Amino acid sequence: MKIAARAISALAHVITGDALPKSKKPISPYLSGPKLVEFFNEFGGNDQYGQGFPSRWKFAEDKLREHNDSETLAAIITEALFSARFLDSEFSADVCAGHVNQYLRFDGFEVKLVGDKYVVRNLLGDVIRVVNPFKEDKLSHQFIAEQIDKADSKIASGDYSGAITNARSLVEAVLVELESRLIAVPPSYDGDLSKLYKRVQKLLQLDPSRTDIAESLRMVLSGLSSIVAGLAPMRNRMSDAHASNYRPAKRHAKLAVNVAKTLTDFLHETFEFQNGRKIVSAKSK
Repeated sequence: MKIAARAISALAHVITGDALPKSKKPISPYLSGPKLVEFFNEFGGNDQYGQGFPSRWKFAEDKLREHNDSETLAAIITEALFSARFLDSEFSADVCAGHVNQYLRFDGFEVKLVGDKYVVRNLLGDVIRVVNPFKEDKLSHQFIAEQIDKADSKIASGDYSGAITNARSLVEAVLVELESRLIAVPPSYDGDLSKLYKRVQKLLQLDPSRTDIAESLRMVLSGLSSIVAGLAPMRNRMSDAHASNYRPAKRHAKLAVNVAKTLTDFLHETFEFQNGRKIVSAKSK
């Protein structure tokens, strides 16, 4: 997905919360420098806020140019327009979507509301594939350990909301990678973490509705589903990725990180155990 400079500028205004040039008024919540760094780091970045940091505006535009003509740009746009970012604010995701669409349409794209998320599609009606930003092998013990270490470092530094964001992103990355390896043509990931987990759960034969497993194991597997269902809204409400409803405490961050570690490690080892089976085709599902 590639967009022109005018569309990048419009999108940067939505992400930063800066005033629009014509109206001199913002149409989205303000993001500070550290929050902008956290926002873009979700998409594979490793920037740090500190001395010598450029202006918020320049940083946002530079990062958008960096992701321009890549598959991650659609994910950034979807995240920028996610309704949870606008909670407890005077602003509207719908207004921002309309503003961005004025510019995207010159480049052959538009955003359209699907469920509670805006997705990017070209003007032919095809949804632009949203990819996971992690480039490493997402099914290795090393990758999982590295992501947990990053989250633990944020807990140690008092960045509890950032740790929650890392925890959710780790679970998402592993699930997306698992599905891509377990089925030849996986469906597009639309940002619904619970729905994604249920698909992977079935592919790994971990569906708690199975009647050929012990009741105690079914209870544990059902609990894993509840954990994933709770992790996504916990991130939305308490992390730094959106306008937070609650300020997370250290215990909340530790819970999210430990849950993510346990779940992803279990899924990874289950996949390795079953790795000898053949890839299933989309038609057989």
